[in-house]
Amino acid sequence: MVSKKTDQENQIIKTGAERTQLYLNLLKGKNVAVVGNQTSVIAKNKKRSETSEVSSFSHLVDSLLSLDITIKKVFAPEHGFRGKADAGEIVKNGFDTKTGLSIVSLYGKNKKPSAAQLSGIDVVVFDIQDVGARFYTYISSLHYVMEACAELGIQVIILDRPNPNGHYIDGPVLEFVHASFVGMHKVPVVYGMTIGEYGQMINGEKWLKNGIQCNLKVIPIGNYTHRTNYSLPIKPSPNLPNDKSINLYPSLCFFEGTNVSAGRGTDKQFQIYGSPFLDLRGFSYTPQSNEGAKYPKHQNKICFGEDLRTVKNKSQLDLSYLIKAYKQNTDKKFFNDFFTKLAGTKKLQQQIEQGMSEKGIRKTWERDLITFKRIREQYLMYE
Repeated sequence: MVSKKTDQENQIIKTGAERTQLYLNLLKGKNVAVVGNQTSVIAKNKKRSETSEVSSFSHLVDSLLSLDITIKKVFAPEHGFRGKADAGEIVKNGFDTKTGLSIVSLYGKNKKPSAAQLSGIDVVVFDIQDVGARFYTYISSLHYVMEACAELGIQVIILDRPNPNGHYIDGPVLEFVHASFVGMHKVPVVYGMTIGEYGQMINGEKWLKNGIQCNLKVIPIGNYTHRTNYSLPIKPSPNLPNDKSINLYPSLCFFEGTNVSAGRGTDKQFQIYGSPFLDLRGFSYTPQSNEGAKYPKHQNKICFGEDLRTVKNKSQLDLSYLIKAYKQNTDKKFFNDFFTKLAGTKKLQQQIEQGMSEKGIRKTWERDLITFKRIREQYLMYE
């Protein structure tokens, strides 16, 4: 007699990668390439969805090889296949020491797989944990993978994963004139979609070059909604070490385009901010070279600012830290050219420099957000 699953078991989140019964048959007998990193894992012995507790992980590549799937190549995004590289650091091509598979970097000059790199590949499996912010470059890597595969008639299978910032939509919508690898599409800073839903939007809105569309299949997450609390079991990149940093990341990443440090070079990345030029003396820290930042901003200099580790979790973009830092800045130059790329518009810098309130700035986003939400609605797979 088959026992019934408990309610608790039925509520456990199952990532797309873990639902092998939905995609293994699509891979058998084919030459497969995997786009992945350290988050591309299958969890074993899950306990409950609220904390995503697990006792062990198997990397997707290792799991597929053990199931006799023919993997020919691995493509790695920013930070590399094992997720150790700094943000913006050039990741070299090489080989995976465990499997001997060829690893091709999709960062630096080679953001889009070439026809030669995809030669002989029948299907590409994309499995990377996103955090739901436009300037997090994994969605840009997805765009280029889809575009290359569309041009060559290769199917792409996205193994979907929860978005830890999927519970809200906020921020200025990108203007195409400011498109870059840290923002390629006309979406707000926080878009409230899983990476699978996002891939469907790229395809459906014909955002790939020349409006071409990809043969795309998304393997859905089980027992998930956009309101589901999801704690990432593996940090998605070196400078997002925990849930608090991931929650604050959309609000604090703007500091990357200023003379303010967002905590790189510490163990509190994207949970603190500071600068030698801020007149905030209640909290200080000194950035030093570490695994996530070899040459952090203001290295070995005392930075004054704020510790945000105990603030309530955000359900909207919080500009108050950026505005406060601008007002407290004692250096002549606060913003740099990268800020406009992060914001996706010149307006945000101008609004802050003109002294607009956060409420006033937010009001200028409203119309564009309404338009985006109508587009987004067409591609949602989860409530």
